[in-house]
Amino acid sequence: MNTESTPLKHLYRSRNQRVLAGVCGGLGEYFNIDPTWIRLIFIFMTLLGLGTFLIVYLIFWVIVPNAPTSSSIECPNCKK
Repeated sequence: MNTESTPLKHLYRSRNQRVLAGVCGGLGEYFNIDPTWIRLIFIFMTLLGLGTFLIVYLIFWVIVPNAPTSSSIECPNCKK
């Protein structure tokens, strides 16, 4: 049994990869992928779901906190 503890990842709204509220940038940083892909998925799913994902985005905007300024998590695959 492995007794080493791995640090938990926290979902934050991005301060670096922000277009509107940083939700897609934060999801990109959390899953370690380019936020552009998350944005395209959100747009595609919003158009398919008649705006359902727009509501999901707004809920994430309200619930998910901003990334801490001193220890903002960097996304190695993201463009600056």
